[in-house]
Amino acid sequence: MSEAAVKNESVGTVVVAGAANLAIAVAKLVAGIVSGSAAMLSEAAHSVADTTTEVLLFLALRRGARPADVRHPFGYGKESYVWAFIAALFTFVAGAGFAITHGVTTILVHEHSGNYLISYVVLAISFAIESVSLARAVRQVRSESRRWRTTPRRFLRLTADTTVKAVFLEDSAALIGLLIAGVGLGLSEWTGDELWDGLASILIGLLLLVVAAILARSNVSLLVGRAVPERLHQEIERELAALPTVDRIDTLLTMQLGPDDILVAAKVDFRDEATGGDIEADADEAERRLTARYPEIGYVFLDPTRSLPGAAGRRARRTQEESGPVADARISRERPGATPTIPPDPERPGPQRPDPTADAGPVSGPPDPGADGRG
Repeated sequence: MSEAAVKNESVGTVVVAGAANLAIAVAKLVAGIVSGSAAMLSEAAHSVADTTTEVLLFLALRRGARPADVRHPFGYGKESYVWAFIAALFTFVAGAGFAITHGVTTILVHEHSGNYLISYVVLAISFAIESVSLARAVRQVRSESRRWRTTPRRFLRLTADTTVKAVFLEDSAALIGLLIAGVGLGLSEWTGDELWDGLASILIGLLLLVVAAILARSNVSLLVGRAVPERLHQEIERELAALPTVDRIDTLLTMQLGPDDILVAAKVDFRDEATGGDIEADADEAERRLTARYPEIGYVFLDPTRSLPGAAGRRARRTQEESGPVADARISRERPGATPTIPPDPERPGPQRPDPTADAGPVSGPPDPGADGRG
């Protein structure tokens, strides 16, 4: 699937979700007006809030897809996370806050002014419409997880396309919430006690709180500058290390610039016999290989550098600070009692330096989607 097709599919998923939420809001509003049920009118307001969230996600996709310019040479990809974060906050305030407040009020007032039957009918219609929206999101998640050769669950956890994650989580929460609401209404009608209706509303609010927290955390991580998943990082390192003139990769840094944009920067120790022309040719070849295999990689920067003494055969560093106290602290946390040091290099005399990778064991991990481009 091409990058343009992925973007169009994400836009389509958000549009379907927005249309579904709007239809649900209309159904609940009509039911509230006809029955006089305050609860159904409140649910209509809740669905309007969900529709607003989808509008913000659509705006995130459009604003984030703008091309790079002089003031923003890496494009506007990170702006999509700003709008997605605002959408998460909106879910937190307008969705969770309203549901919990309404639940508490219902328990205190203990009054149901509406018709139970029409409430059940609207809940059933809402469930059917939400299922259509969720089916669209599930289809995209499965398609993308196959493209990245990973599981749908891992894709959702690590994807950089937070709009798809938001639609999937919100629709899933909506279906669970409708079931909770149905059970609460049923128990209230059966017992004649509105306590159950109020408790159901509070549970729905808590569910929305969890969804909002997950989405907010994911977007904040990407805004700060999250690296690609471990599996993609290893594959990028292998591609660079396979170049003819490369002796080893000293440092490899990656960053998600947007849902479909990745930056790769590496300090590369080229072979001593390599000429300037050889290095230039291999640098071009590295960019060609990486962008051909992963279209989401938009920027590749290679910095010729001399490796640290005793670094031969070791994995590339993941941060610039991995050769000092920061690395020692990390190693102490991961391997209590370990005192890694680099043995002296006879060709490069000097004092021993901390070794950030010694005694750390093999670096491995489960298959992660590359991307969040999609990791």
